[in-house]
Amino acid sequence: MNKRSKWIGALSAVVLTAALTVSSVFPAASVKAASNLVPDYEVKLLMPASVVLGSDDKLKSEVRSAFGMPDSVTKMNVQFLDTDGKDIYSNGWSPRIRKKEGDSKFELSYKKRYPIVNGNIDAALTKANQEGFDASDTNYEAQVEWGYQNKTLSITRSKDVKKSGYSGMDLPSVKDSRQLLIDNAPGKFDKWLYAGWGSEKLQKSRIYGPVLAKRYTGTYSGLKTYIEVWPIRSATGSGTENVVEISFKTDDRDTASQKHDELVTYLKNKGWFLAQDSLKTQLIMDRY
Repeated sequence: MNKRSKWIGALSAVVLTAALTVSSVFPAASVKAASNLVPDYEVKLLMPASVVLGSDDKLKSEVRSAFGMPDSVTKMNVQFLDTDGKDIYSNGWSPRIRKKEGDSKFELSYKKRYPIVNGNIDAALTKANQEGFDASDTNYEAQVEWGYQNKTLSITRSKDVKKSGYSGMDLPSVKDSRQLLIDNAPGKFDKWLYAGWGSEKLQKSRIYGPVLAKRYTGTYSGLKTYIEVWPIRSATGSGTENVVEISFKTDDRDTASQKHDELVTYLKNKGWFLAQDSLKTQLIMDRY
């Protein structure tokens, strides 16, 4: 070995030793996991249809007056897609198509639900994080659906799309609904159990619904408040059963808790409270 080679070898050894020393003094920074999604809160309570609706299935004037609601409503036509075996719903997902009165586009939504056990909202958010729903993905919106006794974490990806051949409140046919939901399926939904899972299930899906609901808009305790009337097929399959839901949203957890309890008390005092949790989606999946 010549002198030049020996000199280069010695220099390399010195550089390597220095690098090792530096790395031991200043260890590599650990990769910080993305934080949990930050949800908003939607309080949803039920009202007895037989008490708050008139014979015309419209909200009674005294109820509208209590919440500053005009007689006018916004109509919403809604349908879900799933296989006969409800493979999508049984895995916590609900792909939905909605058309709101006055809108020119269909709203597609892909909602993943997580049960909130013993009121532990943060545990549900952490579970969702572990399954890929974290604050780094701004395409999804997290919401705590705060019912009478139960709470559910929902994480939703929504898209607005146009489809020619439909007007007014009409919803797409099953063929067009499948294609719209497949073409716009987000990756997390499509790859839930394996690559192409969502599209595969949608290709075999049928329509659950549709349900043409109507929404009244007013206020409660300074918060924008809705009362929705959903005529859902009855359990016997003959006729419909009106589900009446009152709701409001807030970004603050403490406000949601406080106003939830206040609204329960207010409705009870008025005789307008139904002591059950709202399960509109489940009823639709069960009855159509």
